[in-house]
Amino acid sequence: MAYTLCSDTAHLEYNARYSSPFTHFDAKVWLHPVIKYWFTVKSQWRHCFTVALFCALFSAASATSDELKIPNLGESSTSLFSADFEYDLGRTWLRMFRSQVPTIDDPLLQEYLENLIYNLVTHSQLEDRRIEVVIVDNPTINAFAVPGGIIGIHNGLLMYAQTEDELATVLAHEIAHLSQRHFSRRVEYQQGQQGLYLASMLAGLVLLATGAGSAGMAAISAAQAAAQDAALRYSRSNEAEADRVGMQTLVDAEFDPHAAPAMFERMLQASRYSGGNRVPEFLRSHPLSENRIADTRNRARKYPKQMKHTNLDYQLMRARVAVQLSNTPEEAVQKFRGELEGKPVSREAARYGLALALTQAGRGNEASLELDSIWSSAPDRLEYILADAEIDIARNKPDIAAQKLAKQLQLSPNNHPLTMLYAKALMDNQQAHIAEEVLIAQSKINPKDPGLWYLLAEVEGLSGNIAGLHRARAEYFIINGILDEADKQLQYALQLTDKDHLTTAKIYERIKDVAEMRKKMEL
Repeated sequence: MAYTLCSDTAHLEYNARYSSPFTHFDAKVWLHPVIKYWFTVKSQWRHCFTVALFCALFSAASATSDELKIPNLGESSTSLFSADFEYDLGRTWLRMFRSQVPTIDDPLLQEYLENLIYNLVTHSQLEDRRIEVVIVDNPTINAFAVPGGIIGIHNGLLMYAQTEDELATVLAHEIAHLSQRHFSRRVEYQQGQQGLYLASMLAGLVLLATGAGSAGMAAISAAQAAAQDAALRYSRSNEAEADRVGMQTLVDAEFDPHAAPAMFERMLQASRYSGGNRVPEFLRSHPLSENRIADTRNRARKYPKQMKHTNLDYQLMRARVAVQLSNTPEEAVQKFRGELEGKPVSREAARYGLALALTQAGRGNEASLELDSIWSSAPDRLEYILADAEIDIARNKPDIAAQKLAKQLQLSPNNHPLTMLYAKALMDNQQAHIAEEVLIAQSKINPKDPGLWYLLAEVEGLSGNIAGLHRARAEYFIINGILDEADKQLQYALQLTDKDHLTTAKIYERIKDVAEMRKKMEL
């Protein structure tokens, strides 16, 4: 009997552990309902709410957080929060985020973006380089950075960024927010302004208490307006700093700095031609203006313009995203056929996208012809090797796909996209036992991929390893923050392993881990 999992594309950090640095304040208990509320508010208010959330967290913890006030020498801020605390807080946020927001399970796209971000990070001022990348399945222009090294990218951003340099502009800007510790510095700033703000508020309340109602309300309104104006000016200074530092990162990583004003202009133009409720999310938390774009353009003029050829790697990823964002495979087929009738940015990438769309539409023979038209020029390109194997699987020839992928894995051992498709081909070829061995080995190398645990549960069910199926399901649910289901799966597995003392001990240990996670998250 085949055992399957419920469908879910959410991702979650596998080894995340939350350890509050406060002695008398359980930040996790306090954060859970508040972070959960974050997802219920409108997107244009989320940035403000997030700032308020972290400021309130600091206020609640300030009496017992002396150990957090150790200067971080060499970083951009003498931070109120340690790097480790920000790291744990970011993983807590990510756990909540991934459990409620659809994300992309595409090992090839994930690998590309991680490599691009790693290149930028190594040329940045970021000290703590424990980065986690999450790809959100959303067609809007957006990217974000969360304290603790979380970088999120909407796949729709790749549709607006015409070149890799333009995409790198947005990512370098987000990395700059992390490297300059803008979260911690904002908390410090607001703490410094709190006395003045409260004094003004108290003065207004005194006037109200003495009967001068209008004057009192005016004083309170003036105090609130002053505080909001100060916060806005500070936010703008952060954005300007992120622009400056991000451009230096671009230059050091050998990207084109002139792509920055070009990308900002494109995003601003997108907001002008959109309805009020369709303003790009990136611009809601990163407001652009003509002056800011002019400053970026003037800064870029300090560097010579670079004549760059079309980056095929990036254009192939854009083609993958175009297929992902299409409502149906046939819609994607028509899109790429239309591009090929005109002048696409990359004709080769358009044919690649067409081959992917035809494969998903079940038109394997046509897909093979399209792929053959571009593959001969680059027989070793990973994207084409994977596309060819996917066509074989779609043609119900998983044995041929498995043979081809096994040969490639001899040349590139442990390559994650190759390994994942190889395991799928083995499963489709009724070789679940071999697929199980492949995925178990890969899980030790890349334990953060929920797609891996999902597929492993499938193949273990097919191979008759029901205890393994439940354990793989448990890891999948742990990654997605569904701890009650994870506990159930571990209990099921425990009932099947009572004579295997080593495995039983491992399951008990994992049950304890889940209990600790639940206690800390109050789930």
